[in-house]
Formats: sequence, structure tokens, C-alpha cells
Amino acid sequence: MAEIIQRDGTWAFDGTTVRITPGLHRSVPLFRQTYGEVAVPLEAVAGVVYEPERKRGRLRLRLREGADPLLQATGGRLPDAADPYRLIVDIDRSGVAEYVAEEIRHALLLDQIPKEPTKAYLLPGPPVPVSVRSSDGTVSFDGAQVRIDWADTSERVKRATGPRIVSVGDLVQVEWLPNSGYEDGFMRFVTRETVFSKLPPEKDPYALDLWGSTRRDLLTALVATAVTARLPHPSARERENGEFTDRPPRAATVPPPADHHDVLLRRLRELGELHREGVLTDEEFRMTKTAVLRGFS
Repeated sequence: MAEIIQRDGTWAFDGTTVRITPGLHRSVPLFRQTYGEVAVPLEAVAGVVYEPERKRGRLRLRLREGADPLLQATGGRLPDAADPYRLIVDIDRSGVAEYVAEEIRHALLLDQIPKEPTKAYLLPGPPVPVSVRSSDGTVSFDGAQVRIDWADTSERVKRATGPRIVSVGDLVQVEWLPNSGYEDGFMRFVTRETVFSKLPPEKDPYALDLWGSTRRDLLTALVATAVTARLPHPSARERENGEFTDRPPRAATVPPPADHHDVLLRRLRELGELHREGVLTDEEFRMTKTAVLRGFS
């Protein structure tokens, strides 16, 4: 067993798995503490490096492309401090860090682990159900459906469309960009119907506009990852005539009750008012109206 324990967290390698546990110190970002322990199978590892510096060093684990839904969902956009595959090492523990890295590299050679992209996810992502409250609303995922409930501070056009509920079978992908503190971020749920939508995140009823607490909004990556883990793996995704063809058939739906239709009609009227007032352009009105009309089906 090769192990290093630091304030930033703990890495333990038993020859087959790198077990990464975040530290409990207040300097450890909320995202890493919430994401929790990560068990990385050796076959998911592409390499490991220890980077010494004057006062402290860093252990970095590189995963094979396509092995981890977290990296797929976030596209390398996680801030360094929130990256679970990075460990800050005190300078007096450099020798231990180098030993752990060497043990992992030795095992990769012995097991002849390839560096090529994987054809399936080798890590499971966060467990479901998972729910996160962001600056734009609360997003929840139960393993089958995504639900967005808008906040009072959300744009009026979003509140007019009502809660968004999208089944995994209707999704093409999740787009995620963090709130940097200088520029807003977003999380967008792309369906077949909205794949070419150009609505800005603040008006898109399928997107959360991330403009508030950077620390809190970063947790939306948990939902993005959980959903990504349940979508077809990138290696299985094909595109023909501009459409994804690997989607499962849409589940049969039960017709909504009559009072639900009344709610949708009120939302359509409010959208019409926003259009007449100039809040929505013709294109934005068309896209948001389409989102509401889907509730009738």
C-alpha cells in the first residue's frame, strides 16, 4: 500500500485502485468535499506526475480520455483547486509523493494499461438522486429525469415557462461552463429539438444561468456529471444528417390532466405579453413557446 496523507486530502494506492479522499480542512473547496471519495481503477489511469515547487508540490493524476464522466461533463474547465485528481503536497512530504507516483507508474507498466481513449466510462460519477440550488434555480436529477425549478431572481421569461422536466431519453448532451467570478457560467441541457438553439442562457428554459456564488454554482457540475454518466458514451455517439442516432426510444407518456393544460395556457399568454413588450425577440419567443408547448404532449 502506497499512501500519502495531507491537509488537502489522502491518496492511497493498493495496486489496483487509487483511492482519493478530500481533506476536511476549510481550505479544501466545497465541490471536492461534496463530490467525496473517488475510487479510480488502474485501467482508467493514463499517467501520474509529481510537480515539486519551492514551498509545496502537486501530485496530478491523468485519466484516459473517456474514462470519467466528471471530466467529460466539465471539459477540463474545473478550477485547479476543485480538481479531485490534484493533491497539494507539503515540501517535507515530497519523498512520499514521489514514491506514490512511482508505485502507480510501475503498476501501469506491469499491467500494460493502454493510453488510448476508453470505450466506456470506468468511473460511475456521483450517486443519484442529486439536487443543487444555484443562482438561477434548483436543478435535480433522479437518474431518469432532470427537473429545473426557477428561482424568484430568474428571468421573467423562464418563470413564465414554468418548471422544466426533461427525461434522459430526450437528451443529447449537457453543456457546462463554470461561473468564474468574472464571467457568468451556464449549464444547458441539450435535447434533439434544442440542439441548434441560440438562446442566451438567461432566457433559455433548458439552461441555468450561473451568475451568483462561484462556490455554490460550481456544485452544478455534480448534476452535469450524473446526467453525463447516464448518456451514451462519446465513443458510441454517431451523427448522421445532423442528428444523433444513438438515443434510446422515447418512453410513452401519460396525457397530463386538464388543469395542467390551463397552467400551460396561462404561461403561453404571459410569453405573448413578453413578446409584445419587446422583452423577447421573434426567435426567442418561438423557442420558449416551443418549450411550453412540449408540456401538452
